[in-house]
Amino acid sequence: MKKAFFFLGLLFIIPFSAQTSGTKPTGTKSSSAYPDYSVVQTKMSLKDVVTKADSIPEFPGGLKAFKRKYFESIETLDVKIKEKVDTRLYFIVEKNGYVRNVTAVGTNKKHAEAAELGLKRIFARWKPATIKGEPVRYLMYFPLTSKEY
Repeated sequence: MKKAFFFLGLLFIIPFSAQTSGTKPTGTKSSSAYPDYSVVQTKMSLKDVVTKADSIPEFPGGLKAFKRKYFESIETLDVKIKEKVDTRLYFIVEKNGYVRNVTAVGTNKKHAEAAELGLKRIFARWKPATIKGEPVRYLMYFPLTSKEY
């Protein structure tokens, strides 16, 4: 099991997008930080959701703790070393800190389903994003990509 986590850790490069400011998303792609915004709009309700805030949501223990928990909860995929992984995970951190509306977009349906399930298995309350001190619904973007060989 440790080898599987080690393999996944080596295979995936995980940048975490976060913006600061106080604007709401528009009806189209709000920025290049959300490459699938129009697709995500059709899969989840984005009413009152922001993509920029004064403070972004925080996972208990920070980003490293989130990554560790996420990879512990994701099922091991039968990924060939030369197979390219390009899945983007989107979810909303609600005003109360709970994660809702998880969706994954990618070229491989198996990877997308595993990415969604991995996040749904984490039952932790986040510190919500805020604008002017008030909690807001925030759209998070978590890309899972592998290096191209």
